[in-house]
Amino acid sequence: MKEIKRIVLTGGPCAGKTTALVKVIEHFSALGYKVFTIPEVPTMFTQAGMDYLTQNKAFFYEGEKATLEIQLALEDKFTLMAETCTEPCVIVCDRGVMDISAYMKPEMWKDITSKLNTNTNELRNRYDAVLHLVSAADGAEQYYTTSNNAQRLEQADEAGLRVARELDKKVIRAWTGHPHLRVINNNVDFESKLNRVIKEISKVLELPHLIETERKYIVEVVGEVPECTESDITQTYLVADPGCEVRLRRRSWNGTFVNIHTTRKTLSPTEELLTERQVSNNLYESLLQQADPYRQTIHKRRKSFIWKGQFFELDTYLSPISDLTILETKGMASHEDVKFPPFLKVKQDITGNTQYYNYNLALKR
Repeated sequence: MKEIKRIVLTGGPCAGKTTALVKVIEHFSALGYKVFTIPEVPTMFTQAGMDYLTQNKAFFYEGEKATLEIQLALEDKFTLMAETCTEPCVIVCDRGVMDISAYMKPEMWKDITSKLNTNTNELRNRYDAVLHLVSAADGAEQYYTTSNNAQRLEQADEAGLRVARELDKKVIRAWTGHPHLRVINNNVDFESKLNRVIKEISKVLELPHLIETERKYIVEVVGEVPECTESDITQTYLVADPGCEVRLRRRSWNGTFVNIHTTRKTLSPTEELLTERQVSNNLYESLLQQADPYRQTIHKRRKSFIWKGQFFELDTYLSPISDLTILETKGMASHEDVKFPPFLKVKQDITGNTQYYNYNLALKR
């Protein structure tokens, strides 16, 4: 049976998902892929008479339960259809099952999922990648509008923008823990945002893509980091062929572990092939036997957050080095200015400085 990749496009209100879907269909169809798209189920339900703002708790419960059931059924049926195709296929979901959880209390979500004989971890890992497009309400307020979606409840005023930003963060929290969650910033121009979506899907499909240099800075934390996701990361490099970098990473938070095996192969000075797969705890322990004897395991604590529409990862290293905190931008256009938050003091720009690549930091001295 051939492997069918399932990818979620999600995000807060007015994030550009509809336009991104059109670009995805056009781009990958031109490459010979059959692209299936799963429509946004809550929008379908709203148009059919569902009221997600109802005060009738029983009505809301049954509506949300039905939303999840239909979402799962659509994805499963289209996967079966894709398996009959002779050409390569990709399934792109306009939102996924975990989006539903962001709009209800955790107790109700647990109750609904248990009645459907499933759980959060199982549902989250149905997909090969989750691409979260940041709402225009966070960093691109001038482009925020409700005119292109009659179902949008968050109005284009300051109160509505606050609600949209909070919804954006709730959706990210719902998907946190997925091994291939990528946050797509509000770049200076919308075309750059769409191009990032294409590049991330290309990675999932294991298609060659241009090498991107994320900007990195040594920083000092001088204040509280607000509304961040905290995790603990251990990173071990494995023995690999020349021109290849093989990494085994375990990321943990709130007692949950996700293990990712990554292979990075350089094809040319400007192109690389990146392959990522999630591995079980048993396979993780087995692969550790292949650790590169010339490198040590990196241990660091990470805080991921959005500031003014830009996504950052803040890593504090614990071993084999300490007293080092690095801020890295994610998915930022080369011509875009970094909006540094006030709780960080930039000490040095280390973008492109190979001395601070994790691969080199791990070298035994």
